[in-house]
Amino acid sequence: MAGRRVSSAGFPLACHDKKVIKNASRFWFFWHAASSPMISRRELGLGSAALAVTLAAPARADAPLSPTQADRIRIFKKRRKLLLLRDGKVIKSYPVALGSHPIGPKLRQGDGRTPEGVYTIDWRKEDTPYHRALHISYPEPVDWARAAEARADPGGAIFIHGLPKPFAWMDPIRFVKDWTNGCVSVSNRAIDEIWDAVDDGTIVEIRA
Repeated sequence: MAGRRVSSAGFPLACHDKKVIKNASRFWFFWHAASSPMISRRELGLGSAALAVTLAAPARADAPLSPTQADRIRIFKKRRKLLLLRDGKVIKSYPVALGSHPIGPKLRQGDGRTPEGVYTIDWRKEDTPYHRALHISYPEPVDWARAAEARADPGGAIFIHGLPKPFAWMDPIRFVKDWTNGCVSVSNRAIDEIWDAVDDGTIVEIRA
């Protein structure tokens, strides 16, 4: 499949450890509580279970670039928006949730920050604990240099991905809780559209 490399390896622990599942449960609580006057303890327990992973994807035939395909992804952290662009024009936008400590660029493993900089989509996974996932090429040399100055491990395993299976039905107009370990989360409908719209090698700009 030219332009798209689908990995069959296990999903990185950093993206689906117990802390992230717990954060996802909290995110579900805040979202659901905002739309419902009553919430039960039983409902609050949804999403707390760990998810198994089996990763595979069928081959996809090459096709000419269509009007719905993007040549760049631009993410604005403060605005919590992901934009798909083609020839400099926005063709679609999506709300996002970020790392649990979203202010500032990612510095080290486990800091809960989402990176800032220019990256690429370098590979992808299907049927992950978060539906589909597009890997971002963090850390780049500038990130390694920043981490080295701080004598820190820059971390990795940064993806644009969907939601855990218990929340697959959700497609909010905005996320009211940042819950990942540094990844960029969108709805499952959104990641399906983004997956189809971009090839590996697509530039990803992440701005403050």
